[in-house]
Amino acid sequence: MATDKPRYTVSVDPELFQRIEDFRFEHRYQTRSEATVELIRLGLESLKKEQGEEE
Repeated sequence: MATDKPRYTVSVDPELFQRIEDFRFEHRYQTRSEATVELIRLGLESLKKEQGEEE
């Protein structure tokens, strides 16, 4: 299925790859992309909260 969303490639070490895969299967994401996007979203939300607390 084609998409208009921007794309890019990320290379990770085997340990991080396995952690992403574990997250994917634990949370039942159908694709690695979906799991990775969710991890990025969660990380960005966490940073935003941390920065808000520091101000």
